[in-house]
Amino acid sequence: MISNEVLFFAAFIVFILGMLMLDLGVFNKKSHIVSFREATLWSVTWVTVAIIFYLIIRNYGHVMHGIENQAQLNDVISKYSSLKEAPPSDPKNYEQNLDNYRRVIALEFLTGYLLEYSLSVDNIFVIILIFVSFKVREQYYKKVLFWGILGAIVMRFLFIFLGSALIQNEVVGKWIFYLFGGFLLYSGIKMFFDKDDGEAIDTQKHPIVRLASRYFSVFPRYVGDRFFIQRYGRIQITPLFVVLLIVEFTDLIFAVDSVPAVFGVTKDPYIVFFSNIFAILGLRSMFFFLSNIMHMFHYLKLGLAFLLIFIGAKMLLHKWLHSIGFENHYSLFVIIFILGSSIGASLAFPAKKKEGEEAKEQASV
Repeated sequence: MISNEVLFFAAFIVFILGMLMLDLGVFNKKSHIVSFREATLWSVTWVTVAIIFYLIIRNYGHVMHGIENQAQLNDVISKYSSLKEAPPSDPKNYEQNLDNYRRVIALEFLTGYLLEYSLSVDNIFVIILIFVSFKVREQYYKKVLFWGILGAIVMRFLFIFLGSALIQNEVVGKWIFYLFGGFLLYSGIKMFFDKDDGEAIDTQKHPIVRLASRYFSVFPRYVGDRFFIQRYGRIQITPLFVVLLIVEFTDLIFAVDSVPAVFGVTKDPYIVFFSNIFAILGLRSMFFFLSNIMHMFHYLKLGLAFLLIFIGAKMLLHKWLHSIGFENHYSLFVIIFILGSSIGASLAFPAKKKEGEEAKEQASV
């Protein structure tokens, strides 16, 4: 008999793929430059869908794990230990306990979604650099990001459920949480001191370019929005496909940070997966929404660094935090505060324009 978890997961994947195919096959049959209006519309759409999913989890989240009685609820709570932060107020009141459980996992989903969505902003910085460095035409951005998201869904699935298996392992689980926390702490500190000024990527020395050139026949120039062409009886990949591989590789690197970060919020792999997927689905539309105004939020990267440091410290100190009554919804408040502060500081103290940019503006006047 198929478990509720599998059915819930399958229904989620079918819905997401349906939305993506609707986007690609109905609304965007031809490659085109995404307007600010279109990007805004899709950004609002994906955020709205995520909020609706939050409400579904809030009211029907117990269905995901097939909870039908107190014993099954206790099993789920013991399996995903982060739920112990919100113990049942009355062990004899099943309905109240169930509602408490749904409230906790709904907040975990919302917190994980906001965290992952925030960390995706740093991914946007890098993707912009990739497109600019490889001279990809703007009308092809959306196709690359679409297929990049499909690949990201597969990679996140593997990362998340492998990570969950490690955390729940009796031997490995005792130290893997601390390993994740230490890694996030290191990543946050490294990001804080990183002085990357957005320099162009060396398109010849990039490891993915070298690998692609070594194992595939690469056509030397772009051929519209095509990833493959047939030439002299053999299949060749185009530079656009190489760019897609680089975008996938970039997401893989970012997943190493972001997936453990969400595990710092909840140990339920399904909640981690759902929050991750909704965030990366919003990444594509957010890319077009923010790409032209990204320079306005120059302190955002510092905010993301503090986010990683906070989540890393939370994972390292989770037992102590639990002992003093620190609950998961406090994390949501901290994340909102950090993001709000970095955005507010960026707007209050705009970045100084570089000499080259000032010269361009003066020349255009």
